[in-house]
Amino acid sequence: MVRYVYDFHQGGRDMADLLGGKGANLAEMTRLGLPVPPGFVITTEACRAFLATGAEPEGLVREVSRRLAALEESAGRRVGQPDDPLLLSVRSGARFSMPGMMETVLDIGLNDDSVLGLAKVSGNERFAWDSYRRLVQMFGSTVMGVDSALFEQALTLLKDFRGVPDDVHLDAGDLARLVETYKNLIHDETGEDFPQSPAEQLRRAILAVFQSWNGDRARLYRRREHIPDGLGTAVTVQRMVYGNLGHDSGSGVAFTRDPATGRPGLYGDYLPDAQGEDVVAGIRNTVPLAELERLDTRSYRQLLTHMRTLENHYRDLCDIEFTIERGALWMLQTRVGKRTAEAAFTIAAELVDERLITPAEGLARVTGEGLARLMFPRFDASATGEALAHGLPASPGAAVGSAVFDSATAVRLAAAGEKVILVRQETTPDDLPGMVAAQAVLTSRGGKTSHAAVVARGMGKVCVCGAEELTVDLERRRFTTRDGTVVEEGTVISVNGSAGAVYPGAAPLVDSEVMRYLETGERSEGVVTAVARALEQADGARRLEVRANADTPGDAARARRFGAQGIGLCRTEHMFLGERRKLVEEMILARDDFTRERALAALLPLQRQDFIGILEAMDGLPVTIRLLDPPLHEFLPDRTELAVRIATAEARGDLPDPHDAELLGAVSRMHEENPMLGLRGVRLGLVVPGLVAMQVRAIAEAVVERTRAGGSPKAEIMVPLVGAVEELRIERDEVQRVLAEVSAETGVPITCPVGTMIELPRAALTAARIAEQAEFFSFGTNDLTQTTWGFSRDDVEAEFFSAYLDKGVFSTSPFETLDREGVGRLVQIAVAEGRATRPDLKIGVCGEHGGDPDSIHFFHGEGLDYVSCSPFRVPVARLEAGRAALSGTPSSDTR
Repeated sequence: MVRYVYDFHQGGRDMADLLGGKGANLAEMTRLGLPVPPGFVITTEACRAFLATGAEPEGLVREVSRRLAALEESAGRRVGQPDDPLLLSVRSGARFSMPGMMETVLDIGLNDDSVLGLAKVSGNERFAWDSYRRLVQMFGSTVMGVDSALFEQALTLLKDFRGVPDDVHLDAGDLARLVETYKNLIHDETGEDFPQSPAEQLRRAILAVFQSWNGDRARLYRRREHIPDGLGTAVTVQRMVYGNLGHDSGSGVAFTRDPATGRPGLYGDYLPDAQGEDVVAGIRNTVPLAELERLDTRSYRQLLTHMRTLENHYRDLCDIEFTIERGALWMLQTRVGKRTAEAAFTIAAELVDERLITPAEGLARVTGEGLARLMFPRFDASATGEALAHGLPASPGAAVGSAVFDSATAVRLAAAGEKVILVRQETTPDDLPGMVAAQAVLTSRGGKTSHAAVVARGMGKVCVCGAEELTVDLERRRFTTRDGTVVEEGTVISVNGSAGAVYPGAAPLVDSEVMRYLETGERSEGVVTAVARALEQADGARRLEVRANADTPGDAARARRFGAQGIGLCRTEHMFLGERRKLVEEMILARDDFTRERALAALLPLQRQDFIGILEAMDGLPVTIRLLDPPLHEFLPDRTELAVRIATAEARGDLPDPHDAELLGAVSRMHEENPMLGLRGVRLGLVVPGLVAMQVRAIAEAVVERTRAGGSPKAEIMVPLVGAVEELRIERDEVQRVLAEVSAETGVPITCPVGTMIELPRAALTAARIAEQAEFFSFGTNDLTQTTWGFSRDDVEAEFFSAYLDKGVFSTSPFETLDREGVGRLVQIAVAEGRATRPDLKIGVCGEHGGDPDSIHFFHGEGLDYVSCSPFRVPVARLEAGRAALSGTPSSDTR
């Protein structure tokens, strides 16, 4: 029979797939001899079985009963015992950390009788009723489906009636009345009573945690973090320990290093006379963890010892939850902590220096996505003016947007293209959609370990927490600063997550330190040095070359500064814009060869000059130049606009402009129902006389000029949208003819490899034939994705992609991360068949997938020679290519 339950002492950190992260780490701490309240774990297999059938797996109840009996025996108390009850916590714990996304129920085992016994044995009546009200509230919302806001409203009404600022100031009588209010609320909302049976409480709580795996916020979080839906969650059942027993008790969260900056030291929050949920919920402002030394020196020193033990054991930043119960320290959780991009690079470098990890492990712990975040601009501190308020710098970065005060508004406005800042007193897991949509999160309560801080850091969102100077009025949708300034919803504010400051208006931005380093090579201490080391190591390890997609000398020069080893895609259509469009119009409208050749002759020197600048910027490195790709009508005025112009003139009784009429005729002739599949790419070269010859001559003459100037130009000519080898053969012959012609005219030998862009499924499937005529392949993965899936990116992304993500058809957009099963399979076929024909065939990718971390790992594994991406993504691609070479696993598996 399948085993579904494990005691802590039977597991370990290597069992996270089965026991979930929380359960595996509790087991590991137990094995290390740390003070962990005893308990057991119900496996992810049990969750998956329950979700698949809707029924408890066979044997689960029996196993839980056995483990519970053993727990009761070791404690010398029973769950629900009237005079001295053993109470339990029931918590979720998936393979990957999902903070606040699933459910927790504390104080299982309390009822109307045992609460009196707990009051007597603890000597603290208030504590007993506080624990009971927490159970009824959590159970009512999590298990019985009552809106949690109703419980909060009841609590707020009671505090207002009693005239107290928080629940700590409510006495035992207040809390006893609150319990009755909560129970009545449950009955009114559900038609059933709060269960008095501890066994029923435990059973239903376990099943509710299973069900929470498929809750809306958990599914949204998994989509964002690319966590598979099929993993399921484990459930930890653990003996309760209490931080809400008075001044000698409390709960806290500690980090072995600062998760925002990576600096070593003691970081975290502590809340006296509180349970752990109070700390992360941010409902009361915490004290810095260092304050614990004054409050409880013995527990503080023990905690430091345990933190060192855990960091040395896990060889990483550890995130620790603990409770002190009347002077006794208990460790409730540890995990490898979520961190900002800055902290990730800094910690990796420091752990390598401390010899806790190898350089290869250090590189595995940073990501291209994190590097991209560090390249974003920062606020110009000299020009921000006076701050509206200050809080805790929970997650660094700079964000500007309109203040909004609820999650739904944030989602709605962001979907309309507006940048927003989500402002709350504190966030809850229900705020996740708004946090995803917002540029930043600002709260007036909570510390660096509050829900807002932890989730924002994990998502790379800017966050300032605990801005106590702000009074957030959710009902009136505004906040007020200490000096009385009122900021209404819709007002633009700036949030500096690095300094913990909020400014009015849109603060000016400057390049980040990392961007300055990439542009100038100028190093500074801290994260810049850590980034430089990571890139140097990646460059030394990677096999893939990294090129850039660049169409101007300026872009080419920037890409080279960023470490590009050439240009993988130079799009010549971008050279036909602006004033040059008139020459393209003339070429299109030409009714005879003379007129067409005159237009092409006028374009030739302009293109030549463009190529000279790009080849100079990339001197000595390959520059792959794609011949004209888009349909010609894209260079003509809009068809509707022309028709309106002509109709307006006729309505006035004027003669329409003859040029407009001629253009409308041309646009109408060239109109295509689906231009993506129409007259474009290689087809243009085959049917528009002189177009290919003009472009090739411009390239050849640019090569000659750069050679005569002492340069080392390495131009490569790429033919787009080939579907049949015959197309490429005809165009290649034309290219070679022009190259030979220019070489003969100038006396300068010209060698330009001719290859093709693989962007049609037929090209991939006939790669063996196409390789007979191609000296290189470059995968145009954007169009290859469109033609493989049969949809146009521009038309479908806003139409149904969100529904496809919701329904699990996509785990991520196939335009962001390569579809390995479909498009990736075509890449595999083309690589294998192309190299079977031409073993020295150089193969790269020039779609934007070339800058996507996960896709880069795939391209590395398939043996491509290079990836090419936008200049900004070049450092990202360099880093991920190095990580791919060292890890041999997809980046999505190194979470």
